[in-house]
Amino acid sequence: MKTTLLLLIISTGVYAQSGFAKFISYLYSISDPAVRTEKIDSFMLAHKASGFPVIDGDSANFIYRGSASTVTVAGDFNGWSSSSAAMSKVQSTNFFYYSREFEMNARIDYKFVTNGSSWILDPLNPRTCAGGFGPNSELAMPHYVQPLEIIYNPAVPHGRIITTSLQSTNTSSSFQIKIYLPPGYDSLSADRYSAVYFQDGYEYIDLAYAVNVLDNLIAAGDIAPVIGVFVRPNNRNNEYAGTLRSAYKNFFVSELVPYIDTNYKTISSAAKRLVLGDSYGGNISAFIAYHHPDVFGNCGVHSGAFQPNSYEVYNLFVNNPALNVRFVSVWGTYESLFTNMRMFRDNLISKGYFFKWLELPEGHSWGLWRATLDYILVNIFPPATSIDKGEPYISGRISLVSYPNPFTETAHISYTVRGTEENNEPAAVTLAVYDLLGREITELVNTTRMPGTYEVEFNPGSINAETAVSGVYILRLNVNQEVITKKILFIK
Repeated sequence: MKTTLLLLIISTGVYAQSGFAKFISYLYSISDPAVRTEKIDSFMLAHKASGFPVIDGDSANFIYRGSASTVTVAGDFNGWSSSSAAMSKVQSTNFFYYSREFEMNARIDYKFVTNGSSWILDPLNPRTCAGGFGPNSELAMPHYVQPLEIIYNPAVPHGRIITTSLQSTNTSSSFQIKIYLPPGYDSLSADRYSAVYFQDGYEYIDLAYAVNVLDNLIAAGDIAPVIGVFVRPNNRNNEYAGTLRSAYKNFFVSELVPYIDTNYKTISSAAKRLVLGDSYGGNISAFIAYHHPDVFGNCGVHSGAFQPNSYEVYNLFVNNPALNVRFVSVWGTYESLFTNMRMFRDNLISKGYFFKWLELPEGHSWGLWRATLDYILVNIFPPATSIDKGEPYISGRISLVSYPNPFTETAHISYTVRGTEENNEPAAVTLAVYDLLGREITELVNTTRMPGTYEVEFNPGSINAETAVSGVYILRLNVNQEVITKKILFIK
């Protein structure tokens, strides 16, 4: 960053201290087109290391250089309009720009539209996010935390995938299914598992990296081991929101669930089953849970699109007595349905439903859903707090959770130490906070603990108000030499 700033000063001597808007004004003060182009070249070179779009405070400055006659920015923030965010062209150059303010933790998908019809990725931005219609360019503001849990980790145990198909008499069709069996499933253990049923199942695997998420959360002890059932729709809109929705529901509860319970080591209980989906997939998931709370006691909704059939699913829950269904939901403020999701949340909470939720400055995107799948799973299937069978304090016997994350003042940190029936002795526990350079900020815990769950608080300002800066901190929990870490984000 210091090198970039120095290069800016050397290159222009003017706009380094003034921000992007002053740089644009400076360009227009130059009468010679050749000099103007030279200053643009210097600017581009100076920002090559820090990347594009150029972030200036809470402003994102999109830049395009090329021979197009018109360029616009289309993305989550403007409903993917190809005309509402026109880029300005600096006269006598091929330099286009568009500036807009965003929340400091915002993340959006976008593309450029050149000459009114050609949709392209941002040539200057290598960061992309996979979507249902191919990749999009990604803008991540400075306080956005990338989801590490979606990355394949060769160091952790991995589950395995079985691919099969199931013929349905209810829909007169065959469904492709992938089944995730967690690490240790094939042992001689008599353990049985909770089950997570995914709508748009193949996309949750390919676009939300759900298998990596399950492997990493289980390995970290953030969730109890689960079986994942990933179902691929045949006629998505009709099955999730149209005339086939009831037949599809019946396939799910009377054919799919019995098949899974018969052939795999599941816990046959509504409380141990979660059905979840995105958009219309959230709609059908809630539809199934409403009509069959005896089968699915948990429902996960990523940006639920409840508008089909005159808001049928929304009205079923809002206008009828409460059911024994637990909800966890996530949505973004850059999608048009967020006000409806807020009302759905408020109505269900007022009825006494268990309803956990996240609202983030993002769009209707797999970028949002992949990064918050862990939130749904952790809130529905947290690790057991009772004494487990097996050896004490081996991998998976401790867990570490921090909330909220990001936090603005105080982080509440919960850690769990699990013993065994044979060994219920106290363990040596340390919990410390480090910065990204590996320097210890503070030690929160240094003691012995009996198996159980404990909570401490971390407030950077209470340690040193002057040096408490916004950024990422690392929590490190050590229990009898077993260590796990977790990143947390502080926004001052």
